[in-house]
Amino acid sequence: MAADGSDDAARLWRILAMAPPNHRSRPDTVRRWLKGILPDPRVILESRWIRVFGSLLQDPNLWHLNRRSASGAVAVGLFMMYMPPFGQVFMAAAAAIKLRVNLPIAASLIWISNPLTIPPMFYLAYVIGAFLTGQPIRTFEPDFWLDWHNWLGVLGPLALGCLICACTAAAAGYFTVQWLWRRSLRREIRRRRVRYAAARDSTPSSRRQM
Repeated sequence: MAADGSDDAARLWRILAMAPPNHRSRPDTVRRWLKGILPDPRVILESRWIRVFGSLLQDPNLWHLNRRSASGAVAVGLFMMYMPPFGQVFMAAAAAIKLRVNLPIAASLIWISNPLTIPPMFYLAYVIGAFLTGQPIRTFEPDFWLDWHNWLGVLGPLALGCLICACTAAAAGYFTVQWLWRRSLRREIRRRRVRYAAARDSTPSSRRQM
């Protein structure tokens, strides 16, 4: 059993060390920025919520960075942060594996939802849900919200509001990353054209060499 585990780990690290040749030849600003802020894959793999997926983590698409993988992962992470706080990392990892998008991005974005941000995030979701369902909106009274006897009455509006906020955040994140990636790629292409033109102009012609 230990040998099987070591073989799986070795295969996984070989996958993490790999990168498609076309991705290496075109380092753009968005990819460099993401690589600079993302945690080390070993940190991600230390999470017990992620280790349970075992050999499924060996899919190279979960670790590579490209426009589809990054934008899809951002959408997954932003969507899952409006899910119930317990098990968000597990749900984000499962969705990333299913959709074959970048796992570190999806798992890292979950931490936007934390003890400091959860109250305003979920209260806003409740307000949206209550408004759409025509229910009276409760003010942000700690005594009311900390009493679990009151939770059943707000569960419906809260669930509806969370779904709307999750879809909105996911769509906004997806299209924002797509736009930033395309913009960065266009700028990189323009810079390369300028460098190529400058190099061509500075190279003596064959006639001058003769």
